[in-house]
Amino acid sequence: MSRDLNGSAVLVTGGSSGLGAAVVTAVTKAGGRPYVLDRQPPADGVPWVECDLGNTRAAEEATRRVAEQAGGLTGLVTAAGMDVPGKLADIDGATWDRIVGINLLGTAAVVRAALPHLERAHGTVVTVASTLGIKAVSDATAYCAAKFGVVGFTRALAAELAGRVGVTLLIPGGMRTAFFDDRDDQYKPGPDAILNDPADTAAAVMFALSQPPGCAVRELVVCAEQESSYP
Repeated sequence: MSRDLNGSAVLVTGGSSGLGAAVVTAVTKAGGRPYVLDRQPPADGVPWVECDLGNTRAAEEATRRVAEQAGGLTGLVTAAGMDVPGKLADIDGATWDRIVGINLLGTAAVVRAALPHLERAHGTVVTVASTLGIKAVSDATAYCAAKFGVVGFTRALAAELAGRVGVTLLIPGGMRTAFFDDRDDQYKPGPDAILNDPADTAAAVMFALSQPPGCAVRELVVCAEQESSYP
């Protein structure tokens, strides 16, 4: 029997756009109560706390504030992420560090702060990696390092929390979101690129969140059938 998310509080990082916004919509449709951590406000009416996930201590504090506001947490989805593609020698150190900070260290910080609440509810955390967390490509050293890190972090977390919190690693392929908008043209998907609808990926997230206590979906790879970045 699946977990009924009606009334359940689910925290979504990066919930104001892209996959995160799609997850917020899906949680709402399921009767859940989404809460958002982001630098920008989410859709009207969705409770949120402004937060720069690159500041890990601030991310922890923001997570605790949301959990207190929500009266606990049943689910957590770490959808926040960013990237600036380029050769290692061409990406300044501060930018490189920030990519790793938001994608990996910010993820760990939010999970750490949410754990007491997730344990009480025997809830579920879904971390968002990438197909570039299992396949390395040129001009993405920071992003690959961070997403490979999310894969390792999540697998270790699943072992650590077995029996107490459900842990799911989501490995999504490219999606039709604003993620690529600020890139140089050479790093944007071409006109013939096959990308997934973020709503379809969000549906997979909901499948993981709806598993009953004791049943965990350990890993999910969700991408367009013809996408070249997987495997």
